[in-house]
Amino acid sequence: MQKSKKTTVTLTLAAMFSALAFLSSLIFHIPLIPAVNFLKYDPMDAILTIEALVLGPVPAVLSTLAVTVIRIPFGSSGLIGALMNFLSSISFVLPIGIIYKYRRRLAGALIGLGCSIVSETVIMLLWNYLISPLYMGVSREAIVSLMLPGFLPFNLIKATVNTALTYLLYKPVMTGLRKAGTLPKSENKVKNRTLPIILNIVCILILAAGIICLFAFKVV
Repeated sequence: MQKSKKTTVTLTLAAMFSALAFLSSLIFHIPLIPAVNFLKYDPMDAILTIEALVLGPVPAVLSTLAVTVIRIPFGSSGLIGALMNFLSSISFVLPIGIIYKYRRRLAGALIGLGCSIVSETVIMLLWNYLISPLYMGVSREAIVSLMLPGFLPFNLIKATVNTALTYLLYKPVMTGLRKAGTLPKSENKVKNRTLPIILNIVCILILAAGIICLFAFKVV
């Protein structure tokens, strides 16, 4: 693919992923944990992660920044909340984007997604401890009391659900882009078809468990 054409395709796809991420963040606001029902899940990070897998980590980071800035007028948490959202998204999108860039195999994707789950969970615990008292107007002791029953499970479930969505949606997205001629056809042939099927089942079960929990909490 010529350099100019590749640049045009990258910019077009980045704009498309950014728009989808922004719209998803406006449409879906789902609380996951009763203890921290002010924290709501949206699938924005899954969309940006697919962008990182398709285009690389740099376009995904720039899209994350753009979407974060555009969301500011639509939110109520101001600049500090926007910073927290950006850190949350980057801590999930960047590890898988970097690892998959240099190891474009199923193993690389799985390792990257695992690292993303750990990264977002740990980093957001740290930043919630440091920053949440500033914009929530509560003591740091109050934030610490919410760590185990609230912030930890929220970020862990959020990252796990985004991992399942990313895995399930990545192949259909790539197939559609290749059929449209936007991306070149893959030369890699799948040698083991059993493992992807098992992983698909696991991801579907994760999403099903999430939906059951939502009904249990009566938020949908």
